[in-house]
Amino acid sequence: MQPSPASCSLSVIVPVFNEHATAQKALEALLAKEIPGMSIEVVIVESNSTDGTREVVLGYRDHPRVKLILEDQPRGKGHAVRAGFAQASGDIFLIQDADLEYDLADYETLLQPLVDGRQAFVLGSRHGRGGWAIRHFSDQPVEAFILNAAHWSFTLLINVSLGIWLNDPFTMYKVFRRECLDGLTFTCNRFDFDWELLIKLVRRGHRPIEIPVTYHSRSFKEGKKIRIFRDPLTWLVAWARARFGPL
Repeated sequence: MQPSPASCSLSVIVPVFNEHATAQKALEALLAKEIPGMSIEVVIVESNSTDGTREVVLGYRDHPRVKLILEDQPRGKGHAVRAGFAQASGDIFLIQDADLEYDLADYETLLQPLVDGRQAFVLGSRHGRGGWAIRHFSDQPVEAFILNAAHWSFTLLINVSLGIWLNDPFTMYKVFRRECLDGLTFTCNRFDFDWELLIKLVRRGHRPIEIPVTYHSRSFKEGKKIRIFRDPLTWLVAWARARFGPL
């Protein structure tokens, strides 16, 4: 079933940094996306890429569905998403990368519980169609194993500390009604923002449901930006601050 609200708007926040190989294809697909009864604005936050991505993104600055934010320097995905939130005007927010790992065909399924009023917060679970391992790097199997093992370890930490049960709390596809952010303050700038956003939404009382989505993982050689040894430390700091600190 497709969303069919009388009046509902979606803001898709797209952080972009050094995605020259995929940015144009991803943005063309996103701007061609139509959902009956729903208006869509695309909030692109470009973080001063060094590979020509900014020039690609500038080609969309006059598109009627685009809000373009140009950062003067890269401060991390979390900082870019927060900048997008500040400019977004939709009833529903959805975070979308420009790397083609996720499938836009899943939008309708993810949005339906929010449109129906059954949920305020939805996660697109990468596990629902691919077993325990969400990352399959044919060229870097050891790195893939480390990331998959770390994913489950950190997921256990999230579940135990929040008293919930999720399979994929760190998915990019976090979809929620804009009012869920009311009264919340965010400070994380990198991938630790995924932790901060999830934990604070849950603490506020918005317990998500998980819906399976299609996921095509890319390896570090293909452009994945997670720092495999440094970022986990920032995630743990973000967990402690978001779980036990002020909202």
